[in-house]
Amino acid sequence: MYITPQEWLDTINSEYLQTFIKHGGAAVKFVVPMECVDHNNLLSTLKSYSEQENFLFTSIDAVSTKIHMTDKLFHEIARQIDWDELSHAFVKKVFLENSYQLPELREDFNLQRIAAINNREEKFLRKEIHSWLEEKIFHDFEMCQEFRIAMIRLCLDQLDAGAATPFLSNAVKEWLRGELRLMSTLKEALIFQKIARHNARHMLFSLAHWLRVNGKSGLVIAIDITR
Repeated sequence: MYITPQEWLDTINSEYLQTFIKHGGAAVKFVVPMECVDHNNLLSTLKSYSEQENFLFTSIDAVSTKIHMTDKLFHEIARQIDWDELSHAFVKKVFLENSYQLPELREDFNLQRIAAINNREEKFLRKEIHSWLEEKIFHDFEMCQEFRIAMIRLCLDQLDAGAATPFLSNAVKEWLRGELRLMSTLKEALIFQKIARHNARHMLFSLAHWLRVNGKSGLVIAIDITR
């Protein structure tokens, strides 16, 4: 049955983005645009609708990504994610949940400054944030262990270089994107294996959960299989 691109987009938006998926569902939808339809415009509008409903939108083309391999699919999704922004949002939420005052400016968001504002000793506050992250992330078994460890490292890096060195944080992000050359780099982070076919599916499920934890409605993945 043929429908116009706008009709299809409106259906996806009202029946899935605004309701079913936002409320915890999942769906795979196929669309075959006619040759006269502007594929880029269709994709752009879908992205706009997704972001309006607070979804994380990612776009993948089978020309450049081996979409039949889950690990390659995950790596490409990971390249389109602002991991630092997600981690910052999570750490900020944890502090607010515990009634802490926070700096107004992002550049002032560090453990030393937060301790000073709240009249806390930095070393004791550092211990407390470790405890919070253990409870909120490491004990959240909706995510696989390696993903949990990686997110804790990224969250610690939002506070200062003393909790997790920038070098180690960058290595974690390279690992997520499939760009890390030596796994030994992450030995200190207690991550010992690459993201491959045996664990990529778990990583993808973990990512979807992590997005919801951080207030996102979910994940939209648009895959162009024209090829």
